[in-house]
Amino acid sequence: MVVKSERSDLPSAVFGLAFWLGLTFAAAAVGAYASVNAKAFYEGLLRPEWAPPAWLFGPVWSALYFMMGLAAFLAWRERGRRRVNAALCLYAGQLVLNSLWTWLFFAWRSGFAAFAGICALWALVLLTLVFFWKARALAGMLLAPYLVWVTFALFLSLATWQMNPSAL
Repeated sequence: MVVKSERSDLPSAVFGLAFWLGLTFAAAAVGAYASVNAKAFYEGLLRPEWAPPAWLFGPVWSALYFMMGLAAFLAWRERGRRRVNAALCLYAGQLVLNSLWTWLFFAWRSGFAAFAGICALWALVLLTLVFFWKARALAGMLLAPYLVWVTFALFLSLATWQMNPSAL
């Protein structure tokens, strides 16, 4: 019987963590590129009273992206288990939708498409959370704040679109 030592697994773990964090923050950068000039647009929109200030989005998303990347890494470490590949495919899909939403809302200013996109994103995040949870509970738990934030963002997106039909 061969026992794998933790030390021999360290390079793989470091690579895996760097890969999943890098992929996650690359998706964040693609989305952020669409919102480079969004501050004036966002501040010019009518928003519900419960909308957070624009400066809050950066720190919240940074923390969420870190937790998302860590969750993906933890799920990836369980790659010998069933459905982990499906979970990671779901994760990649939600990253694409996450980045796309910023383009839909801020760059292309399409309220309907942004709302449809965030609804699809919400569903994929929920599925990813469930699959990650089955692979490793901590990975699922790390996605819970993300699901809460996307839920909030879904309602904010809808309210903002409804309040600004000519701008979105």
